[in-house]
Amino acid sequence: MRIVEIRETAASIASPMANAFIDFSKMTCSVVAVITDVVREGRPVVGYGFNSNGRYAQGPLMRDRFIPRIMEADPASLVDEAADNLDPFAIWDTMMKNEKPGGHGERSVAVGTIDMAVWDAVAKIAGVPLWRLLADRYRGGEADESVWVYAAGGYYYPGKDHSALQDEMKGYLDLGYDVVKMKIGGAPLAEDLARIEAVLEVVGEGRRLAVDANGRFDLQTALAYAEALAPYGLHWYEEAGDPLDYALQARLGEVYPGPLATGENLFSHQDARNLLLYGGMRADRDILQFDCALSYGLVEYLRTLKVMEGLGWSPRRVVPHGGHQMSLNIAAGLGLGGNESYPGVFQPFGGFADGIAVNESRVGLPQIPGVGFEAKANLIAVMRDLA
Repeated sequence: MRIVEIRETAASIASPMANAFIDFSKMTCSVVAVITDVVREGRPVVGYGFNSNGRYAQGPLMRDRFIPRIMEADPASLVDEAADNLDPFAIWDTMMKNEKPGGHGERSVAVGTIDMAVWDAVAKIAGVPLWRLLADRYRGGEADESVWVYAAGGYYYPGKDHSALQDEMKGYLDLGYDVVKMKIGGAPLAEDLARIEAVLEVVGEGRRLAVDANGRFDLQTALAYAEALAPYGLHWYEEAGDPLDYALQARLGEVYPGPLATGENLFSHQDARNLLLYGGMRADRDILQFDCALSYGLVEYLRTLKVMEGLGWSPRRVVPHGGHQMSLNIAAGLGLGGNESYPGVFQPFGGFADGIAVNESRVGLPQIPGVGFEAKANLIAVMRDLA
């Protein structure tokens, strides 16, 4: 059993939209195929992966460091003999050989993308959906039959008025979502409050709306927004300041009574530990949004969940960023609190399997082996072009 080849390419997910910090006019993502010599149903098993939105394609790092290390390794060293399968942990260790700790940069995205493809291949070799494999290995066989999801959107677009924003949110409700999310921080506070109130006219209650500042605010602005947002009773107030500004986050937790959410731009279990120790996060209400595709993959994600457990946090407080099927499998298999969803943007990478409807903000999972990419026609078409 061996990995025969690893291929990667960059795909465009460009859009005229923007959040409070960046626009997506030149946004790309990496797509990876891990091709094995294992044959299932007459065809070699191929594992696929891609990185989450908001970070650009990582082809040079993959080509220069991480793919060569895997391909130069003794194939036997990458196999879990007991499971008669590839060993994601050994493959991860091989990718990270000769890498200094800390200073994660963008390498966490490159490693996380390859790691996704490896786990897809591992589940396909085992002949089970990834969520089932994870539940059997790490949760005594217990898996969630469906996962809570919310619809993320509400970006800033040129010329987009309140009526268009309301129409967008109505569309998400019509698809079966009970909770929606919109961007803030890209306009003055008064204008953002008017946008929020326009959306509340559609969704009806503050608990059905989350807002996301994408790390835009300094402390003074974060606190001003906190004071203005508190009366709405929102589902959460997300990433007010820089993701590594734990002092800002801790101060926010002292004054904002509702749930706070952050973590999508923290890329290691050490970062997660620091957030929980020094960021003032409250285990009874706040949400952690760590994204495996951006943070060295599932191998590292398991370490992050262990850190959380050691500090008294339930995995149900985790709702990963990214809106992709990998996180959906992790949520179902490891018992997380839900998953982000992008029903209207970042296609074909956003969204879940074809034919599985969202019902009261819950979505089921495909029963096919692997992550389930083959059950999403427009996505698997892109992936198969690579392999």
